[in-house]
Amino acid sequence: MAAKKYYLYILASGRNGTLYVGVTNSLIRRIYEHKNDQSDGFTKKYQIHNLVYYEEYKDVNVAIARETQVKKWNRKWKINLIVQINPEWKDLYDVLNPFG
Repeated sequence: MAAKKYYLYILASGRNGTLYVGVTNSLIRRIYEHKNDQSDGFTKKYQIHNLVYYEEYKDVNVAIARETQVKKWNRKWKINLIVQINPEWKDLYDVLNPFG
């Protein structure tokens, strides 16, 4: 039986655009939902659809704690976190789900 995985993720409306921080147990499914505006809210209103950063965890409580921590950060810290891993702000969803 595969171990459960949880993800902290950051979406952006574009390079240096509006950011959204979330947590999920199914990254591909959740990003698909964001991209297709399947629920009303912040990401739909501001068209925040690009997965620019994520971290994987085995413990949901650790993932939630990390989400809480990152949400409290100022914008510059979040951008620095993204740029360390994804300096070109590529949409990582395309890498995770090459078949769209």
